[in-house]
Amino acid sequence: MRAWPVQDAKARFSEMLETCLREGPQVVTKRGADAAVLVPAADWQRLKRTAKPTLKELLLTDDARGELNVPSRGGKHRRKVLDLV
Repeated sequence: MRAWPVQDAKARFSEMLETCLREGPQVVTKRGADAAVLVPAADWQRLKRTAKPTLKELLLTDDARGELNVPSRGGKHRRKVLDLV
């Protein structure tokens, strides 16, 4: 995987794209740190299909997550309150 400084990536985008299609993902760096990755569309589609949703996404979804069998609460089995004096 080749790293491209953001200035080179902007100036030579066509070359970066051709390299991506020929060799695979290409990293774009900003101030020496990885900032983005250019990947072929087929690889991106495969990654999206195999990605699992995060817990946050699962909790915020409108889709049903299944039936919950919550037992009813009865008043008979409550704990006794102890008086501590």
